[in-house]
Amino acid sequence: MASPGKRREMDLMKLMMADYDVVMCDEDRVGEFYVKFHGPKDTPYEGGLWKVHCELPDAYPYKSPSIGFVNRIYHPNVDEVSGSVCLDVINQTWSPMYDLINIFEVFLPQLLTYPNPTDPLNGEAAALQMREPEEFKKRCREYVQRYARPEDFPSGKEKEETEEKDDSDFNMSSDDEVDDDDDPAEAAAAGDLEL
Repeated sequence: MASPGKRREMDLMKLMMADYDVVMCDEDRVGEFYVKFHGPKDTPYEGGLWKVHCELPDAYPYKSPSIGFVNRIYHPNVDEVSGSVCLDVINQTWSPMYDLINIFEVFLPQLLTYPNPTDPLNGEAAALQMREPEEFKKRCREYVQRYARPEDFPSGKEKEETEEKDDSDFNMSSDDEVDDDDDPAEAAAAGDLEL
């Protein structure tokens, strides 16, 4: 088996090659990154997009990665505030046979498809799932609409295009007039200027 450092690099490369959108936290450090994760089809999370923070310990794959949702999700096994995930296969029964692909193609989809209200990190979500399953699903979909809209997380290419457009907004031609007497707060209130 490859050394832990080499294995981290190989697993990360496999994740990127599987078309996951991966953003490194620090270019010099392979062990910490974000992955865009889509909600599974035929679940209340379908259509949602989450930014998942991953941190691989130095002993990975012999020690499990740390996984957490950055944007909010309504789920019995995810802490709503911290985004921490309660998933036995990551927290207790992790094996070096698993890799990052397993997490994003098997473990997290299963977690969202089959929430476990008997082992909650979000007691309110667990109680609602057990008492009123349809209301629970409705609440999950509301959270998707509020916190996990794909348009809030542009892909790398869309982000570059947006940044280029923003930069071009600052290039004023000599024909553009600037009135030094304009109050920025009034201009912002009128919608002419973003603060």
